Amino acid sequence: MHKTHVLINADDFGLTSGVNTGILDSHLKGIVNSATMMMNGYAVDEAVTLAKLHPGLRVGVHLALTWGRPLAKTSTPLTKEDGTFRYTNRFLTEAAPDPELVYLEWKAQIEAFRATGLSLHHLDSHHHVHGWPAIQDVIVRLAEEYDTTFRALTILDARRDLWVTERFSDQFYGDGVSRATLDAIQPGDSIEVMVHPADIDEILPSVTSYLVQRLLEKQLLIDYERPDWWV
Repeated sequence: MHKTHVLINADDFGLTSGVNTGILDSHLKGIVNSATMMMNGYAVDEAVTLAKLHPGLRVGVHLALTWGRPLAKTSTPLTKEDGTFRYTNRFLTEAAPDPELVYLEWKAQIEAFRATGLSLHHLDSHHHVHGWPAIQDVIVRLAEEYDTTFRALTILDARRDLWVTERFSDQFYGDGVSRATLDAIQPGDSIEVMVHPADIDEILPSVTSYLVQRLLEKQLLIDYERPDWWV
């Protein structure tokens, strides 16, 4: 059977310690082979240490604009009075930021990652904000500048040459967290499957309402037997 490159990417690496352990367990005992790190998360240093201890886990950057605090000094216009980003997962209904400020912020996040000494595998973003039409040129600029790739989104179809895989699936989320969703992956072009495994810690409930599903994801990702045609 035709072999297919299947990237099982865990988002939010570095967000909290529970996310870190959930991702690592899903890698060491399960099918997760990639993770993207939030450089403004609560447990970034721990995530970096874990990534260095387990180099088989490919690691990229989960660019943030809709959660947490910025890293660049130039990002004040992107924040609320409390210093956190003003944008949310409803960004398509919100006033667009200055793309240059987003570029400088995301560059700072990438540079923070590079400063760890880890190898940059690819880029994606929290809430897929890199596909926001108002700023979508930023991810292209950064991918070219850092000689890397980014998560495939159809809105960025014109730059398929910069996609990390030829297909992307966000189906393993919410009600779609099931063995059937993984079974539905078919041989063909390379594909990335987005996942969010975690253990629940004291901080995570204050960060996200997506909680119980993360535990279910972790168990499914550990229990699932990788088909022979996955590479």
